[in-house]
Amino acid sequence: MPGLDHILHGGFRAGRSYLVSGGPGAGKTTLGLHFLAEAEPGEALLISLGEARRTIGEDARGIGLDISDVVSIDLSPAESSGTADAYTLLEPWEAESPDLHARIHELFPDRPPKRVFVDALSQLRHLFPDSFQFRKQVMALMEYLKSGGVTVLYSAERGSSAEEDLQYLGDGILTLEATEFGRTLSVVKYRGSGFAEGKHSVRLSDHGMRVYERLIPTDHRRDFITESIASGVAEVDTLMGGGIERGTVTIFSGPTGVGKTSLGVQFMREAATRGERSVIFSFEERLETLRYRCQGIGIPLDDMIDQGTLAVREVEPLRYGPDEFAWLVRHEVETQGARIVMLDSLAGYRQSVFGQDVAPHVHALCRYLGNMGVTVLLVNEVGSIAGGELRVSEHGISYLADSVVLLRYIELDGELRKTIGMLKKRTGDFEKTLREFQITSQGLRVGEPMTGLRGILRGVPEATPPRTQAR
Repeated sequence: MPGLDHILHGGFRAGRSYLVSGGPGAGKTTLGLHFLAEAEPGEALLISLGEARRTIGEDARGIGLDISDVVSIDLSPAESSGTADAYTLLEPWEAESPDLHARIHELFPDRPPKRVFVDALSQLRHLFPDSFQFRKQVMALMEYLKSGGVTVLYSAERGSSAEEDLQYLGDGILTLEATEFGRTLSVVKYRGSGFAEGKHSVRLSDHGMRVYERLIPTDHRRDFITESIASGVAEVDTLMGGGIERGTVTIFSGPTGVGKTSLGVQFMREAATRGERSVIFSFEERLETLRYRCQGIGIPLDDMIDQGTLAVREVEPLRYGPDEFAWLVRHEVETQGARIVMLDSLAGYRQSVFGQDVAPHVHALCRYLGNMGVTVLLVNEVGSIAGGELRVSEHGISYLADSVVLLRYIELDGELRKTIGMLKKRTGDFEKTLREFQITSQGLRVGEPMTGLRGILRGVPEATPPRTQAR
């Protein structure tokens, strides 16, 4: 699992032991199966104390993992229930506990295997009268395995009496959780090496477990040249003081249908003429709809996609958590070389955080992209069509923006018109006027600065009264 290996700064350290803790269904066994499946043939051992070996094998095949070469010791209740050794009339500790040392030596007489996964070691606690005896036996087993250079994973049920004892015996602790906001993995302890702190997203699927590291912007940086990026529409570039700068964040804010996405695609169209790759993460609009709209305004979306200068990724926000989505973005930037990234829209992205505050996740993503020299376009839809309070964003993220472009509807001479204006630009000067903005079959059209009017930002402009000359 590349994500987990990166969190552990390379993976598990050889010859150490690690506790995997979590509640039922959190993914403890799945993580252990990935660990075993990566071993060379004959170099892995599964000790099953919970589920039967045959059941675990079926589960592994169901997620595409081959553990057919993994040697096993099955001590599960299902395996022992039909044998003479089943403990039915005795207290568990009155029966002879399994000698795992001898069983392992019998299977591997020359040396123990390189990898061992004990699932679940907490079940062994029932075979001992007290925690002292339990810890004594587990410590002896771990010492035997680690002295042979074995890397050991062992699982325990979260909150069980055995978990507390096992926490002190391993070199590391990995905690798995399943919550209403999704599955997470966190590293509580990891001796001998650093690790990525915090909670990281986990997904269990037909392909096993995937771990998505929490995005830390300061861990990523790339040298780039700060330069202006033009839109290709002269009036827009004049309005914006030459365009927007590389490695900055720009918010296109306005009501529905005003042209925010079209303006963003126009910047990408101009970037394509320079051979640069852009990517749109569309949370709301399907590719077919976007293709149809771009065709209607003369933007060759299909040609850009075919030439590799544009990618459109449809994102179902309820399918991806913020960490998983950040990996999609990182793939486009670090593997595919994207130079412009557009999130369309912030309202759609907000659904992926499952009710949490969206600001920290947008902050991390934008700071990462800026550090990598990627220009970020954030499409933000405001609720009011015209009039009312002027708000850039309803998500508390306007502080992230290096530039803010306002697109508004106004009523003028009985007609509904669109306007465009620049509200903010940290990296230089810009035009402090509004211009009429049109989306035509020939592309975007921007008029001259609108003068002689007041109240434009309220959506209901009025003619400016003539000034009276002083006598």
